[in-house]
Amino acid sequence: MKKILLLILVCNLSYTFGQQNIDDLLAAGVNDAQRFASDYLRPASDGLIYSMNQGWFNSAKSKKKFRFEISLIANASFVGSDNKSFILDTSQYENLQFRDGSTQQEVATAFGDIEGVVVFVEGESTIPGLPPQDAEFELPTGLGESNINFVPTAFLQASFSPLKGTEIKARFFPQINTSDAKVGFYGIGLQHEFTSWLPAEKLFPVAIAGLIAYTHLDGSYDFTDTSIVDGENQRFENDTNTLLFQLIGSTKLPVFNVYGGIGYISGTSNTDLKGVYRVQSGVISSEEITDPFSIESKVSGVRGTIGAKVSLGFFKANLEYNIAEYSGASLGLNFGF
Repeated sequence: MKKILLLILVCNLSYTFGQQNIDDLLAAGVNDAQRFASDYLRPASDGLIYSMNQGWFNSAKSKKKFRFEISLIANASFVGSDNKSFILDTSQYENLQFRDGSTQQEVATAFGDIEGVVVFVEGESTIPGLPPQDAEFELPTGLGESNINFVPTAFLQASFSPLKGTEIKARFFPQINTSDAKVGFYGIGLQHEFTSWLPAEKLFPVAIAGLIAYTHLDGSYDFTDTSIVDGENQRFENDTNTLLFQLIGSTKLPVFNVYGGIGYISGTSNTDLKGVYRVQSGVISSEEITDPFSIESKVSGVRGTIGAKVSLGFFKANLEYNIAEYSGASLGLNFGF
């Protein structure tokens, strides 16, 4: 159960990376470890940004004044085959080399499934007269070996209409604190129906609205007790912030409606490797390193949304699909009062 929660909140992606190769990659030097980690974790960070921004709306028509709605929303952004691997070029690395002598190879990202790629770092002789000992290791594979090709998010969302044509929205995921993982998630949005300005709005068959929304996620995974590498207070920390600007259109029928729109997403995800590390091999053997590196991933792009909603009294259900760099789907169960 804990691994599922960590996956939902991207901590599991850092966990996968950390459990397999932190000690090995740091043996190649901090700069090489940072470069590899950036390419390896990028699909997870970018997919998370797109997943976090789904499910903000299920209609352009605003609720009546003082009405509110509570929703349970589940999202998934899909990772395509082009984001399951990347080309590692050793000419861009300071110390990392392929054991087979090549300079470029396709290797796995956090969602890939490429095994058996062996690299090494030339060691230094610490004893006069003895040859240097190279640090050799296999690059990590990803979640593809478990047939996982999506980044999920899930949360509760509330919408309230304080004024005619206007809705305030808030979303959150109950904070999780375990012995080694912490996660926080929240967002706030403002939606306004432009067609509510029309003098005969009830006669107009389509509602048109605009939405601005901000979402934040922060999480950490502490792996000090796993003894991957000697040190103290070792952990991954992730901080992700996104903005969504969305134009929405929908029908206004009693039971079944369709909705859609076009939006622009902007987001930044920062993943930090924190703590003290004492690597036993490679170019920084016997050195003590504190807070080795921080990697940043930025996303900006247009998305299109199409969805449908069924209303049965106070209960409503909606399903949508989003077309973007990381396309995805969202399911909402909504209760209006």
